[in-house]
Amino acid sequence: MNRRKFLLTALGGTAALALGVSLYQPQLDVEEDADKPHRILFSLLMPVLLEGALPEMAVPREAAVNRTLDAIEATISVLPESQRDELEQLLDLLENRLGLLLLTGNMTPLLLRSPVELANQLESWRQSGLALFNQAYIGLRELVLASFYSCPEHWTLLNYAKPELPGIKS
Repeated sequence: MNRRKFLLTALGGTAALALGVSLYQPQLDVEEDADKPHRILFSLLMPVLLEGALPEMAVPREAAVNRTLDAIEATISVLPESQRDELEQLLDLLENRLGLLLLTGNMTPLLLRSPVELANQLESWRQSGLALFNQAYIGLRELVLASFYSCPEHWTLLNYAKPELPGIKS
C-alpha cells in the first residue's frame, strides 16, 4: 500500500465514521419541547456565556434560566429574517454531530461536554482567525447577554434602575 492509497483509505474511513455517527441518534433522557427549539442548547451555553451572573441557588437559578430562554425566543422572533436564518443554521449545526465536527472538530454532543470544555470552545471561536467563528461567538454571546439583561429582575446585577419619568407610573 502506497502513501496516497493509505491517506485516501483513512480519509474515506473517517468520512464514513463521521457520517455514521451523525446519522446515529441515541435516545437521551432529556425531553425537548418541540414548540421551543434550541432550549437545551441555550441552557448549556447560558451559564458559560453569563460567567456567574446566574443565581447559585437552584430555584432562582432555574427561574432565571427559564426566563432568559423565553427572552431568547422572543429576541429571535424579532430578528430580521436573514439574521434569523443564519442563527438557525448555526444552531442546527451545533445540534448535529456532523455540524459539531465541522464547527468544533469534535463530534461529542454539547450536552455531554463539561462547562470548561464549552468555555474553551467558545474562547477558541472568539480568538479564531476565521471571521465566521468570530461572528458565531459574537452572535451567541450577544443574544444570550441581551436576552438575560432584558429581564427587569436582572437589572440589579448592573446597578441599573429604571428611570422615573414624570407623569408615567411604572
